[in-house]
Amino acid sequence: MIARIVEIAEDGRHLSKDRGFLVVSEGKTELGRVPLDDLAAVIGNAHGLTYSNNLIAALAERCVPFVICGPHHRPVAFLWAADSHHEQSGRISDQAVATKPLKKRMWQQIVRSKIEQQAATLDAVGRRSGGFSLLAHKVRAGDPDNMEAQAARRYWPLLFGPDFRRDRDAGGTNALLNYGYAIARAGVARAIMAAGLHPSLGVAHANRGNAFCLVDDCLEPFRPIVDLMVFDLVEEGVAELDSTAKQALARVLIKDMLTVNGASPVALCMERLAVSLAQCFSGEATKLDLPIRPLPLER
Repeated sequence: MIARIVEIAEDGRHLSKDRGFLVVSEGKTELGRVPLDDLAAVIGNAHGLTYSNNLIAALAERCVPFVICGPHHRPVAFLWAADSHHEQSGRISDQAVATKPLKKRMWQQIVRSKIEQQAATLDAVGRRSGGFSLLAHKVRAGDPDNMEAQAARRYWPLLFGPDFRRDRDAGGTNALLNYGYAIARAGVARAIMAAGLHPSLGVAHANRGNAFCLVDDCLEPFRPIVDLMVFDLVEEGVAELDSTAKQALARVLIKDMLTVNGASPVALCMERLAVSLAQCFSGEATKLDLPIRPLPLER
């Protein structure tokens, strides 16, 4: 069964736990309930939202991230389970002592995968992507030549037109991207925590003010599938982040992506990547389990 994303986007809602259910209510009126074991993430995207401590504890026990969104639907906080895996202590220790050469090799694999996925997105919408495979091939350990940024400079105008600028604080298409990335980021956070890794100890991201550096590292190869979904919405005439767009983007975790193990839902691909990260940190593996081309063409 595919886990569910629950977003609370209307004001005045209260979230609580009743036996094995997440319950959404307004005043004394129950509006709906979802089994806790069916949840992939809960997203708080409304003003005046309240919730019970029992619910928060129940989500943490299940490694279900609770995402708090701020302006422009960007996540500003996550609930992180303090005890999420039976090998958590050992895995975090391996992660903490990982050498720079190891992390640079991991980042090389992640950037290559992201650029290949960008090429697949462009292919899926009929844009030229011939140079992207060459850029991916040129990525060296640690990406010292910043091929990721070079690819991005070519990618956005090809996908959304020459006038498009990626701006996290803007509305319209940018707001759609922000929301889709927030969903995907919650899925990656869940996978990282469930694998017993620490989300703050990144491979390449190292912002001292970012508690989810590793999550943002691992999010990169999954961004292009969000981009593809947003492209389709824009082509359908969606100009702003409305309820229809949110429902569509919330499905990102059940979209299929191709890996060396075959086609799998994005959520499962994220879990496999997180487990392979732990294995690389411990020396059990040298290759990350990353999405490969092509993206699914059914759209």
